[in-house]
Amino acid sequence: MYSLYRERDGVGDSGGISDAAHLDERGDLIVEHDSEPQVGKAIRVGSTYARTMESQDWWQTTPVQEILEREEGEGTLKIKFRTRNSVYTWRAGF
Repeated sequence: MYSLYRERDGVGDSGGISDAAHLDERGDLIVEHDSEPQVGKAIRVGSTYARTMESQDWWQTTPVQEILEREEGEGTLKIKFRTRNSVYTWRAGF
């Protein structure tokens, strides 16, 4: 299970997917499944299935610019990072 929340207002999502995405040198979209935030890549967290029209399916950031903190605990990983205009906390529990 993964979660991703923006610090200033608490919006984000949680669920079974955490995908990192970026464009390669040819402009093709490259997606890495079950991935953690990485500099230069957007991160998407959310549901593995479509929800109702009233609920979002996932939350995606703009590309990560800087990793601010990384904490590993017993069965968990927490990463705090900055995008161009926001700070997020991403968590994974295994």
